[in-house]
This record gives sequence, structure tokens and C-alpha cells, in this order.
Amino acid sequence: QFAETGGGLVQPGGSLRLSCVASGFDFNIYSMAWYRQTAGTERELVAGITSRDETKYADSVKGRFTISRDNGRNTAYLQMNSLKPEDTAVYYCNMRPPSATWGQGTRVSVSA
Repeated sequence: QFAETGGGLVQPGGSLRLSCVASGFDFNIYSMAWYRQTAGTERELVAGITSRDETKYADSVKGRFTISRDNGRNTAYLQMNSLKPEDTAVYYCNMRPPSATWGQGTRVSVSA
């Protein structure tokens, strides 16, 4: 299971830090990722991190977002800086590749 928190309303150029507490599996050995979805679109991969802390980002967020993990807390993070209106979406975390079970997500709205 995945419990995402940290979303909210922020102005363009602002920052947010998302957190995801995972449970029900051995968090330490799985690659994790953040995904996002807007209405009427498919869920897309935003950033991924392996069990060895190797990271990968979608081109649209490179240089602005940072994914990290704390294995001791079974938690994945997504630091989002220089937010743009097009980052508005519901953000989810899951394994990479994703399992069939998704959390409720956390909504991020970027607007003036």
C-alpha cells in the first residue's frame, strides 16, 4: 500500500515536497517511482529511484524535481522546485514498474 501526502496549492515558481509511506512489501529491495495524472490523460512516470539510489527523471521535470528514499522509514520523497502550471496533477507513488495497487494520490495545483 502507498500513502501519499504533501500536495497543495502553490504559485508558479514555488516548491512542494511530497512523501509516500509504503507498506506490505520489502521496501528496501524495490525500485520506487512517482507518477502523475491529469484528467483525461494516462498516468505518466515523473521520477524513479532504484534500491541503489540510481535516479531517472522525465524530461519535463529534470533539474527541478528530486526523488529520494529513506529505507529505514519505508518512505519515498519528491522535492519539487520551480513549479509550473503544467505540473498540476494528482501525484502517486508506486513501485517501478508499478504494482496493481495504487494509493489515493496527492493533488498538486500550481496556479497564480
